[in-house]
Amino acid sequence: MNPLAVADKLDTNPTLTVLGFKHQIVYHLHFWAFVAVAPLVMVQWRQDHPLLAFLLILFCLNAVAVIALLKFRAHYFLNGRLFPILAVISAIYSTALNGHAGLYWAYPAAAALFFLLPLREATIFNILFLIGMSVVSFIKFPEADFWRITFSLGLTCVFVMIFAWLVGRLQEELTRLATTDPLTGCLNRSQLADVLNVQIQMRERYERVCSIILMDLDYFKLINDRWGHLAGDRVLQELPRRILRRLRESDQLFRIGGEEFMLVLPETRQKDADQLARELLTSISAAPFGEAIKVTASASVAEVNKGETWSVWLNRADQALYQAKARGRNQVVNARPTDEPPADAMTDTSLQPQ
Repeated sequence: MNPLAVADKLDTNPTLTVLGFKHQIVYHLHFWAFVAVAPLVMVQWRQDHPLLAFLLILFCLNAVAVIALLKFRAHYFLNGRLFPILAVISAIYSTALNGHAGLYWAYPAAAALFFLLPLREATIFNILFLIGMSVVSFIKFPEADFWRITFSLGLTCVFVMIFAWLVGRLQEELTRLATTDPLTGCLNRSQLADVLNVQIQMRERYERVCSIILMDLDYFKLINDRWGHLAGDRVLQELPRRILRRLRESDQLFRIGGEEFMLVLPETRQKDADQLARELLTSISAAPFGEAIKVTASASVAEVNKGETWSVWLNRADQALYQAKARGRNQVVNARPTDEPPADAMTDTSLQPQ
């Protein structure tokens, strides 16, 4: 996969899109660092600095490895840990050997760390880098130059650190906005396929079960027509709060349509998910919403089968939800496994009086 195009290919998933842009940053930093540093290998060798030339060769080899693995394997070689180590050592050693000519490389090296490492690690590396450069500057340069170098390099680190921190906060907020429903705070459809695929993989590899519950509010349009859309929005906001009280930390709640929600329940058999679905429908209908608005819901339950895709799994649950609606609503229907015949294969648990 070409990391230069990765963001375009993964734009349906905000989390993967962010990862794609991070890979682009890594790719370009290593590429242009290689272009800038490679000629210096011969320069340092001719100046009889074999150790520095060797360090720069290692730096270039690491850059080539990172670029190649990102381009052909979409893998970040050693998570970028070699770049800061080699860059810091090379810049300090070059300054000790070459004076001001080596000092110029300290500033881009310090800035690059904040784009390649997590903020905490980059800050620690830069503190150590600043200490090392200050010691070398104190020994190598006049006192006035020592103070200028220490403060200018320190300010550069602080400015880039603040910028990286703000970019990280912005990234987190944009990811949150892209992955959650603004009205209810539930997860939205952007990560649905990935979440279900993870559960399918757990089923295939480790025989770990997972069930989903589809839930749809009954006659929701009538609520909007009778009490208004603001009241309808309050119902949609209250519903997740009632559901989340009954869920575990590992469970996930999605809003996948106007009044349709989905629960992903890892390590849950269909019979246990069915019991939870009945309890949730009871809690929804037991107490009115807002201004004495009585609400019921219909639900379906489906346990993942071996060998099926997430779309087949979801479609089975959707068909079962359609059956719950057709049979009178306010009830739970269990989806049939894919290898069962359709006749009488679905079971229902009605919450209405018989």
